[in-house]
Amino acid sequence: MSESINDTGSCQVLTFKMGEEVFGVNIMSVREVLDYTNVTKVPQTPDFMRGVINLRGNVVPVIDLKLKFGMSATERTVNTCIIIVEVSLDGESAILGALADSVQEVVDFEKEFIEPAPRIGTQLNTEFIQGMAKKGEGFVIILNINKVFSADELNMYSGLQENAS
Repeated sequence: MSESINDTGSCQVLTFKMGEEVFGVNIMSVREVLDYTNVTKVPQTPDFMRGVINLRGNVVPVIDLKLKFGMSATERTVNTCIIIVEVSLDGESAILGALADSVQEVVDFEKEFIEPAPRIGTQLNTEFIQGMAKKGEGFVIILNINKVFSADELNMYSGLQENAS
């Protein structure tokens, strides 16, 4: 958890909804939030990879996090948006778009309100959950965006970006 908590003991998180759940990602990983735009499907990619968009001349892969997490596909509504994030794995940096049903707000969570990810047996990988932040009656699931994707997946995305150049 320490990598995202600043010197004041707090963590700024962009919160967004996927289905009924509220998720968050460290604001330092977020580049921008876009309205949903046309996504060009790329053949022979995993289902959760919805395609690519042109972001100021750059090819950016768009991921449906709901599909990645085993939920139903994100349906396009007036609130659907693409959160542009920078992920880092093994010293490599990549820009990805993550679909969200809607973006909520930026919240400053004090570290005492953030619990570690729950341990749910040995079969379920919760490494991508950085913490569970208490908010009102519920929780915000804070994602470690660098752990959501495997090295192989990130290599595939960077290959798409290079092939399009």
